[in-house]
Amino acid sequence: MSAILDIELLLTFHAVARSGRFKAAAEQLHKSPAAISTHIQRLEGLVGGRLFERDNQSVMLTALGTRVLASTRELLRAHDRVLAELQGGAVAGRIRLGVPDEYADHVIRDILPAFAEQRPNVVLEVKTGPSLTLREQVRRGRLHVAVAVVPCDQPADGQQVLARTTPVWSGAANGPAIHDDPLPLAVYAAACPYREVMLGALQASGRRWRLVLESPSSQAVRACVETGMAITLMDRARVSERMVILEGLPAIAQHEIVFIKSSRGGPDDLLQLLGQIIGQRFRL
Repeated sequence: MSAILDIELLLTFHAVARSGRFKAAAEQLHKSPAAISTHIQRLEGLVGGRLFERDNQSVMLTALGTRVLASTRELLRAHDRVLAELQGGAVAGRIRLGVPDEYADHVIRDILPAFAEQRPNVVLEVKTGPSLTLREQVRRGRLHVAVAVVPCDQPADGQQVLARTTPVWSGAANGPAIHDDPLPLAVYAAACPYREVMLGALQASGRRWRLVLESPSSQAVRACVETGMAITLMDRARVSERMVILEGLPAIAQHEIVFIKSSRGGPDDLLQLLGQIIGQRFRL
């Protein structure tokens, strides 16, 4: 008998791939971590190889996992459409949402399920990227809405403030000292406001610096800092137990995390509901 792809296994696989952690996927799907592991093992047996590289903190897709993720994405979308039709409700709308990488786990795991529960027939398309890029895509109408980080002196039309934060310099407890010359930095990809303000503040203060890491991934930046290879700028609430806040570097102005909507139209009632839910549940 030919092998059959089990939709439940694919749902588990995509949940782990989105969250980067088995525990987070278990919470999202209301399953035990053991059940999540079993599902992944069964799918790996079906496709003939490992889907994830795993450590104590997170998981990363293998080359095979990346291919399986891409090739099954449309299958899951078709499954959702068919299920909605069989349950008496065709797709009732589509929202394109942008989220910065550093907040994607929180928004996807802790916020979007509440929206999906209220509007199960709405298709959500989530894109991650640097805040400045997301703002531009909202302005051009390529995204309906986005969560973004902006300096407090750069308000955008139609934005809803979710939180305010003063970014702090952080490094590993036994990592590079602030008097290292040049200062080793882990920076985010271009179009990230923290990258711009970090490099601008150092240049204005006359401090020399060198790039150890440049990445669009907040996990990569965090790993680089926690291992003591470099320092970076981040929200105070995101400083982990393996980091310390560094004093003696240029002070950084307060920023806002905002929810912004495109002026080029969209499903207004759905966007308003999504904004309400994100506003109620977003936490730093």
